[in-house]
Amino acid sequence: KCKRSSRNDGFIFYALLRTKYPVNMNLLEKIFGPSRKTIWADFAKEIGGNFNDDGFWDRRGKVIARHANWTITLDVYVVSSGKSTTKYTRIRAPYINKDGFRFSIYRESFFSPLGRALGMQDVEIGDQAFDDAFVIKGNDEHKLWKLFSNEKIRDLLHDQPRIHFGITSPVDNNWFNKTFDKNVDELQFKVRGLIKDMSQLHALFDLFSATLDHLCHINAAYEDDPELKKL
Repeated sequence: KCKRSSRNDGFIFYALLRTKYPVNMNLLEKIFGPSRKTIWADFAKEIGGNFNDDGFWDRRGKVIARHANWTITLDVYVVSSGKSTTKYTRIRAPYINKDGFRFSIYRESFFSPLGRALGMQDVEIGDQAFDDAFVIKGNDEHKLWKLFSNEKIRDLLHDQPRIHFGITSPVDNNWFNKTFDKNVDELQFKVRGLIKDMSQLHALFDLFSATLDHLCHINAAYEDDPELKKL
């Protein structure tokens, strides 16, 4: 005799419960505020993108929008550790990296001075308030200075209460199982928790747009669509 999984039982029970006791979503939104999916769907419309809700679970659903030739994707991913799970908001944009330039930037923390004392890299760009607020790492200090000399980018970074922003490889992040050319990298933002503030979402989209544009300006990226450069 086969034993049904508890996960399937739970799913069936929830579906039956929803059928027998339909949830008034308008009432729930009045009590708890708009859901993440509602906010993200509205955000997608405002930036001329699409909200793809391709699954039942809350971690599904993503915003896909274009800036010039680049595709910017906002989604949620879940990290499991034992009995607990943590949700992260993530934004990604693959682009063609012209010279292998990489960087990461995050806010200064209590442990940052200790890290610097132990030899941790922290590049200063000459703006005292910005240098005091953020830790900057990268493989080309001159291009770091050129990137963050852009006042708009600095202001948009200051607007984010929490941030981890930089360039990584899409191979490392399993970009929807796509195969990109070897010189395609990914501009990525991620932060713990779910972002539902509309103004913050707009600021992040502006940050990606400004950074992609400026990477081209400093000769660190091509304007071509990386989808057209796939192997």
